[in-house]
Amino acid sequence: MADSTTSRVSYTLDSSIESVNKIEQTAELCATTAGFDEDTVSNISMAIREAAVNAVLHGNAYDANKTVKASFETTAEALTIKICDQGPGLDPDTIPDPLAPENILRGSGRGIFLIRAFMDEVKFRQLHPGTELTLIKQRPPAQSGT
Repeated sequence: MADSTTSRVSYTLDSSIESVNKIEQTAELCATTAGFDEDTVSNISMAIREAAVNAVLHGNAYDANKTVKASFETTAEALTIKICDQGPGLDPDTIPDPLAPENILRGSGRGIFLIRAFMDEVKFRQLHPGTELTLIKQRPPAQSGT
C-alpha cells in the first residue's frame, strides 16, 4: 500500500483533447500511487476520461474561451477527482438510460453509465455556468504485515 498521507494536485486546462489526455494520465498516476490494482486503475482512468471528454465536448463545446478544471485528492480512505466545465450545465436525471431498448444501438450516451459503474460514488453539482462532477473511489484496505 502506498503512503496514506494526503496529496492534492489541480489543473486549469483549455477545452481540448490534449487536456483530456492530461487529466486521464494524472488520474492513472494518482490511482497507481494510491495502491489500486491494475484493473481498477484502468477502470478509474476510463471513468475519468469519459468525464473529461464530457466536460470538453458536451460542456464547453471545445470553446477556446472556456476552461476545464480538474483536481485530484488522495487520502487514506479514497481517491477523489473533480472535473468542472463552464458549459450550460447538466441535469443527470435527463440522461437517457443506455440499456433501454431504444438506446442500445446509439453510438453515444454511455459515458455517465460507465463512470457510475467504475466509481464508488458520483456527484453532480450545478455551478451556473457549468457542471462539477465529483468521482470517488475508495482505497483498498492496507494489508496487515506489509
